[in-house]
Amino acid sequence: MEQLWLLIKYLFLGIFQGFTEPIPISSSGHLVIAQELLDLNLKGLSFEVLVNFGSLIAVLIIYRDDLIRLVKNGIGYLLSRDERQKDDFDFIIYLIIGTIPAGVLGILLGDAIEGLSNVQTVGITLIITGIALWLIRNMRGRKGDSQMTWKDALIVGIGQAVALIPGISRSGATIVAAMFLGMKQETALRFSFLLFIPVSLGTMLLSIEEVIANATSATIWAAYAIALAGSVVASYFSLKWFMNIMAQGNLKYFAFYCFIVGGLVILFL
Repeated sequence: MEQLWLLIKYLFLGIFQGFTEPIPISSSGHLVIAQELLDLNLKGLSFEVLVNFGSLIAVLIIYRDDLIRLVKNGIGYLLSRDERQKDDFDFIIYLIIGTIPAGVLGILLGDAIEGLSNVQTVGITLIITGIALWLIRNMRGRKGDSQMTWKDALIVGIGQAVALIPGISRSGATIVAAMFLGMKQETALRFSFLLFIPVSLGTMLLSIEEVIANATSATIWAAYAIALAGSVVASYFSLKWFMNIMAQGNLKYFAFYCFIVGGLVILFL
């Protein structure tokens, strides 16, 4: 019975993280809150890395056509210098530039960031996330993919790096930065989630040894597998839902949510 309850807890955490990853309310922050409520102490960041990988799988499925086009046209431009393929080649370069800040910050300050994984920090940073979302709630940019610059990519990448702090939403920080720079909502959303791919993949590759080391029994392996599956399914439907929310311009509701949950966490946890 105890093992069954453990599996249920892990499944809940996987679904919980998967649902909160694509939307701008901080999956890492909610994972900290959920562990506190479930009285489940997960060592290190291996579990978070694993369920984030589940979200990565969902992102790859949803954006598969964009990824195939980018790879095809990126390679095509290198081989033929066809100007019709240059925008996609440039977009790949911008994704590389945007990945650098989070990669550097994660390597240099990984242990310090892990030390911020407590509920009080999450309560404060959720409110900060809410303020940022409130500021951009009515913005409608004009920059499309072809109007982006390397400076835009770098600034959005810095936003992603800041979101390594638990409670600062990764999707929220990158979308806020992109929309402050004048990007269209569709471009901001696409760039944000394509930017998630190299960071999540790189983090998973660097953490495989830790994930394996922490899976000390068959029960934990089963729990990890269940959590991963839950994260994939929840992330897929959550991202589809969030794409519709973005199209309707209803980001203010996520700001309200962050204010409420952040306040409750500070007061009661």
